[in-house]
Amino acid sequence: MFTINAYGATSATEPLVPMTIERRDVGPRDVLIEIKYTGICHSDIHHTRSDWGPVSYPVAPGHEIAGVVTATGSEVTEHAVGDRVGVGCMVDSCRECDECRKGNEQYCLKTHTFTYGGVDRDGRPTQGGYATHIVVDQDFVLKIPEGIGLDEAAPLLCAGITTYSPLTHWGAGPGKKVAIVGLGGLGHMAVKLAHAMGAEVTVLSQSLKKQDDGLRLGADHYYAISDPVTFEKLAGTFDLIVNTVSANLDLDAYVSLLTVDGTFVNVGAPAEPLSINAWTLFMGRRSVAGSVIGSIRETQEMLDFCAEHRLGAEIEVIPVEKINEAYERVLASDVRYRFVIDISTLA
Repeated sequence: MFTINAYGATSATEPLVPMTIERRDVGPRDVLIEIKYTGICHSDIHHTRSDWGPVSYPVAPGHEIAGVVTATGSEVTEHAVGDRVGVGCMVDSCRECDECRKGNEQYCLKTHTFTYGGVDRDGRPTQGGYATHIVVDQDFVLKIPEGIGLDEAAPLLCAGITTYSPLTHWGAGPGKKVAIVGLGGLGHMAVKLAHAMGAEVTVLSQSLKKQDDGLRLGADHYYAISDPVTFEKLAGTFDLIVNTVSANLDLDAYVSLLTVDGTFVNVGAPAEPLSINAWTLFMGRRSVAGSVIGSIRETQEMLDFCAEHRLGAEIEVIPVEKINEAYERVLASDVRYRFVIDISTLA
């Protein structure tokens, strides 16, 4: 083990503070990464504040990690010192279950190992990317192509893949009408990606205050869901709706916007269960589905797609000492559209 500097939480109620954490020594199949940038995901806030259950403190969050390889194990063949690389929401899986064998590590039947808040191979809690370095098995390290800055690439490792996966799985592309609910950290990437895939893109937002941004990012249409006329006007319109917000939505209203055989996909994580009238589904053979991040293969595909189309996240880069302020701004929806921590400011 070796000790590094980090920034993290010591309890659910106290601000994040500087700390030291331990990383395992570089094993034969491991990659040591010097972290350059780490995105702030809403999940980081939920986890550090124990919103989703008990947490083992102290914890350094962060699963949108971009950096440079500084050492590799003796059996590593996929990465070399100096490579630009990234790490997303998971750093291992069982490798043996049916889903892992299919290349769906994110749906590992024995549960994949989260980048932070999980249990590492040595039985110790995993620690995330609010830190100077991380050690990861080569199979869970992504290549960040040239053409994307490491800072704007960091959020792609969560926000990018979380929206890319459902868009590709449900066939967003030419001739398809796709609606994105919410224009935040996830939503702004969903708009960019769906537009690049060739779909006709509509943003459904609470108000029109971000309309100019939405159209600039690639949306063809923008509607305020606070206007009741919106749901009447758009009934039966969309082949695919991707919901990126964590609010408790009226599913019946949103599903009524789908065409026959349309699908509503939830990637937001509301605190309360969602419910729907079965007849809303019956009358149109509509579907409600969920999606979580993406596989390693799919994440690499997403990064390559973003490089090809010159897509990066819209970011505000901050020093580590502004993390707590950034958390409060995220909760107030005061960011356009992702905070990224400059890890070089972590002394």
